Amino acid sequence: MNAIDRGARLPLYQQLYEILHRKMLLKQWKPGDRLPTESELVEDYSVSRITVRTVLDMLVKEGLIYRQAGRGTFVAHATLEQGLSQIISFTEDMQRRGFAVSTRVLFSGLVPAAPHIAERLRIEPGEELAHLQRLRLADGEPMCIEHSYFVHRHCPGILEHDFATRSLREVKIRKYGIRWTHAKQTIQAINAAQQVAELLGIRRGGALLFFERVSFSQDNIPMEFLQAYYRADRYILYSELLGGTG
Repeated sequence: MNAIDRGARLPLYQQLYEILHRKMLLKQWKPGDRLPTESELVEDYSVSRITVRTVLDMLVKEGLIYRQAGRGTFVAHATLEQGLSQIISFTEDMQRRGFAVSTRVLFSGLVPAAPHIAERLRIEPGEELAHLQRLRLADGEPMCIEHSYFVHRHCPGILEHDFATRSLREVKIRKYGIRWTHAKQTIQAINAAQQVAELLGIRRGGALLFFERVSFSQDNIPMEFLQAYYRADRYILYSELLGGTG
């Protein structure tokens, strides 16, 4: 089906859905491609704007397309699975999948440790932390926002590097000899606040996976407290479980 059949019993919105969905299945529209505007779709298929919006909303809910404020509507990449058994950086994860990784540094500076972060890092409240906030993208699509807090005395001067182009993991290993051996992590389902939603290109109140993780060095010292907001429409969490003996 490539055109609307007004003599068919199938509703117009369903026909338009099948047409647009087929374009994505056949790779006529590839991941990252921008869709025609609502006005263009109205003109191309001679349907109402309400019909077009209904179909686009259906495709958004299915995770097949996504909207970016001020830019348009784009074909989404396949939903990504993230395992829960390894400590893996965003850059390494995306590169394994064949995506081009990019980063926008939103904040970089020294801050005093808030009491709840100090407790997790086993330091005194107010101790100096290196705080790095980054927007992480894959093939130009916003995927997550990361807040990294490092105990600065363990990695003095770490924020002098340009983490828009350099890997935090590589700097940590090569300059400071710090490797993560294990971590403690919690995951919550939350709704996106306005600022986070705008950065990730999703609607306010959209579903997010919120990670909090404390990473430990090879000396069993907690050195990083990470908070990360992942788009729930782009990530699925999985783990492998062993059967019990009972």
